[in-house]
Amino acid sequence: MDSTHEVAAAGRTVADAIPDRAASGVFALEVLRKRADFLRAASARRQGMPGFLLQARHREADEAGQGVRVGFTCSKKIGNAVTRNRAKRRLRALAREVMPAAARPGWDYVLVGRPGATVSRDFAELRADLASALVRVHGK
Repeated sequence: MDSTHEVAAAGRTVADAIPDRAASGVFALEVLRKRADFLRAASARRQGMPGFLLQARHREADEAGQGVRVGFTCSKKIGNAVTRNRAKRRLRALAREVMPAAARPGWDYVLVGRPGATVSRDFAELRADLASALVRVHGK
């Protein structure tokens, strides 16, 4: 049992040693929850990619929140509940990985899953797609 605890403790110390921008307060992703926020993002800029659709909107100065807000949505076209949840988990992991470096404060982003592609596309390709989509959205 001692060796198991040592391995677990070693894993925790390694994970704790890696600085996390979101945990340090330098960067925080807020999740969109209100339908009105999703609708406003849907009527703003959009960039289609093979694995998902990115919708982005710059918030007005009088709107609440200064950080980056991200929403995730997958329709029933993607598949059953298991498939939709898998797609949303992949999109959330993607946002946690890419957004801290490429997203801009004061913007709302919505990642919309695509049937077949969001679940089956290689994660490295999804990562490259999101980075490219963010550059294109901010370049407009």
